Formats: sequence, C-alpha cells, structure tokens
Amino acid sequence: MPQAPHPAPSLFRAVTTVGGYTLLSRVTGFARDVLQATFIGAGATADAFVIAFSFPNLFRSLFAEGAFSAAFVPIFAQILEREGQSKAKQFADDAFAVLGVVLLFFSIVMIIAMPLVIYVMAPGYADQPEQLADITELARIAFPYLLFVSLTSLQSGVLNAMNRFAVAAAAPILLNLTLIAALLAGVGASETEQGRAVFLAWGVFLAGILQFIWLAIDCRRIGMRFKLVKPHLTPEVKQLMLRMVPVAFGAGVYQLNVVINRSIASLVEEGAVSWLYYADRVNLLPVGVIGVAVGVALLPLLTRQIQSGNEEAAMANQNRAIEISLLLTIPAAAGIAALAGPITATLFERGAFTPSDREAVAAALFAFSLGLPAYVLNKTLTPGFFGRHDTKTPVKASAFALVINIILNLALMDRFGHVGIALGTAISSWINVGILAVILHKRGHLRADARLKRRLPRTVLAAALMIAVLVGAVALATTYLGPVFGTHDAPAGHELLRALTLAGIIGAGGLTFFIAALVLGAAQVSDLDSVRRKRA
Repeated sequence: MPQAPHPAPSLFRAVTTVGGYTLLSRVTGFARDVLQATFIGAGATADAFVIAFSFPNLFRSLFAEGAFSAAFVPIFAQILEREGQSKAKQFADDAFAVLGVVLLFFSIVMIIAMPLVIYVMAPGYADQPEQLADITELARIAFPYLLFVSLTSLQSGVLNAMNRFAVAAAAPILLNLTLIAALLAGVGASETEQGRAVFLAWGVFLAGILQFIWLAIDCRRIGMRFKLVKPHLTPEVKQLMLRMVPVAFGAGVYQLNVVINRSIASLVEEGAVSWLYYADRVNLLPVGVIGVAVGVALLPLLTRQIQSGNEEAAMANQNRAIEISLLLTIPAAAGIAALAGPITATLFERGAFTPSDREAVAAALFAFSLGLPAYVLNKTLTPGFFGRHDTKTPVKASAFALVINIILNLALMDRFGHVGIALGTAISSWINVGILAVILHKRGHLRADARLKRRLPRTVLAAALMIAVLVGAVALATTYLGPVFGTHDAPAGHELLRALTLAGIIGAGGLTFFIAALVLGAAQVSDLDSVRRKRA
C-alpha cells in the first residue's frame, strides 16, 4: 500500500522556512565576501578566484540544483504519490548511482582540460600566462565540489518532495562557514593574496564533502538512506536524464549569464570581474532568499495539485507565489538601488578594497538591482512549466534571453564598461520573464486574480514612499555626519559609524514600507498567521 508523503505545509509557511535558512546562508556569505574583499581585494588574484569558483558553480546550477530541482522532484513526487515511498526510494537510488558515475567522469575530464576551458570562458586572460596559471590551479582544486554538491542536490530534492525543507536550505551555510575558516587559515599561513586564494579553493572542495554528509544524515533519519547500487538506466532514470538536458539549460540561465558576464568582463579591465562579482553577491541576497525559497516550495506543491487534477488550486498558489515574490522583491530592488553606494561602502571598503573599487561595485549593483524582481519571478514562473512536465518552453525562452544578454552586454560594454554588462543582464532577465508569463497566460495556466491585481500597484506605491525616506535619510546623514559613506575624493568614514548609520537608514526605510504596505492594503497582518504556526 503506498505510503503517504509527509503533510504539506502552506506555501507561505514553506517559503518562510526555506527563506529563513537561506537568509542565514546569505548573511554568512556576506561575511565571507567581506573577508575576501579585505584580504584579497578586487584585483588580479580576486579575479582569478572568482573565475575559478565560477566553473563548479556554473555546472552545479546547470546539472545539479537547477536540473534536479526541476526534473527530479516532479518524477519523484509522482512516484511517491502513486506508488509509495519504497518505489520512490528505489528511483532515487538508481538516479544517485547514474548521476555519481556521470559526474565523476565529467569532473576528471574538466580537471585535465582546465587550461583549454579557461581559454574559452575567460578569453581576456589568454595572453596573460601567469594569470592563466593561477586560475587553472584554483579551478582544478575547487572543481570536485561539483560532484559532491550535485549528489547533495539530489538528496535535497528527495527531502523537498517529502516536505522537509529546513535541512536542505541550511546546507549552503556550511559552504560559507568552511570558506571563512579556510580564508582565515590562509591569512595566518600566507602573506600573499594568491596563497590565501589557494586556501579558499581547498575550502570549496571540503565544503562539498561536508554538505553531502549533512544531508545524508537527514535522509537516513526519514528512511531514505541512499544505497550504492550498480548504475542502471531504468525507464524512470532515462526519463530524468532526458528532462535534465533541457532543464539544465533553462533552470541555470541566471548562472550561465553570470559566467558570460565574467567572460566578457575579462575583456574590459583588471578588476572588472571582481566588481561584478561583489555587486552580484549583494543582489543575490533577495534573489536567493526569496526566489530560491518560492521556487523550492512551489514546485512540489504545484506538481501534486496538477497530478491530482486540481488546476484551480495550482492557479491560486501560482498567484500567491507571484504576490509574495513581488511584495518582497520590489522594495528590495528599490532599497538596493537607492543605497547602492552606502551598502558597498559598509560591506566592502576596507583593507585591499579601495574607494575606487567601491564606486565601481556600487554602479554595477545599481544596474543589477533593476532586474532583481525579474530574477525572482523567473523562479516563480518556471515551476508552472516543470510541474506539468514541460521542459522545452522555458529552455527556448532562456535561450532567447541568453542571446539578448550577450548582444546587450557587448553593445553596452563599449559605452558603460562593466556597468553595461550588469545592465544588459537586468534587461534580458525581464525579457525572459515576459516570455514565460505570456506563454503561461495563453495556455490558461496564469491569470492574475483580483487580489494580485489589487495589491501589486499598492506595493509599488509603498516602495516609492520608502525610496523617498531612504534618499532623505542619506542626505541627512551626510549633512550631519559628513561623508560617512565616502565620496569620489574621500574614503568612507569609520567602520562602526557607517554600519550603524546604514542600519538606521535601512530600518527607517523598512518600517516605512511595512506601515505603508499595511495602510495602502498591499499586505495584511493576517498574511503572517501561517508563519506563526509550526514551520516545516
């Protein structure tokens, strides 16, 4: 007799569970980036590590997190719903074995061919042999992370499909803590930036192992301990692999855009790769916390409702996911755009990170923020396709947006430098989301309900009021405290002063939006009721 899956939590409660742990992950990630900026800076060595780390990150997004979240979860959830936990576990074991063998072979090939790969993905360093050698060394050390984090993603898919979100959402925290420890060890052991970067690369390798063990423990706790079986292409595994190929590209388009950005940035000037990296990391905070949380919680929920024929409930949850995403990302984007300079100065300006680096990162951060809601909406809309086993449509949309991104980056780079690359990415993200929304609407799977239509313009108005408060607060701080966040000719003020000032400004802006949202009707206190219940 099929075993029932764990009771499903409400969408909003599941989102807050994943979002809460992801927020902690982003906070520890910021701590890591602050230390990296302080001890490695934003020059040639920082560029080398960023490019080296982008290789396993790209393939993780393409073949692991994106592909398995979108292709594995619907199949696993369907088997779990129809045939029970035993059959679902058998499918997971088979997928684990095949994925492990494929990725082990792929990792070995990539490590051997790394210099050639770098020529393709970072052409700006083709005529810089020393820089090329540094990137190759770091990339070869870090690349095996792909194998472990991919198997970790499979475990995450199993846990998410069984409505267990917390442990998987907490796993990235281990990566950040491990990298922080590795960097601090490198600072103590080496006086050179390259030596410290090597310690960081080994930290990436170790973090993959720790994340794998972390999730394996929770899988075992619920009777889903993976067995080492002989790789066998069962019909279900073949179905998974066939779906992964297009989904890998579609779900990983954001990370692919990031890699393309860095490849093009390597042609701009020294430091451009790092400037885009630091700006993107700040922008990824709401993308990760909100987008990942909504996508992870929404996909298994939509899949179950669609499989049971409850399209009305699926439509309602799609609307609520969009509403939650926009309620959180519109003010986030507005706040980051208004405070790009103060945020950059507070987080990064110290040690090897100079005032000119601050201005360059802040300009890129402003451009990235314009596309922030689109980045999150992409993760909100794609489950509407994947839950219905349609992997081709998002791929086509992503491919078109990717081409647009490359064209815009090359066109805007000549006029705006690295900022043009960030701006091109933001524009192409909105194009991608627009295509997905139109197609879902034409198919009858996306129709804005009265609540969404009523709340969206009120959210925009509340965000506009918040921007006014933020701009005024920065002006007041500059008037009474001086250039606390720095100017073109002056460095930022004392670290504690700028941190406290920024915290006060963000607090004032956040409170303004919260009150305005309640007064204008963009949100209601009752929306928080589900958060007070026991989390998943």
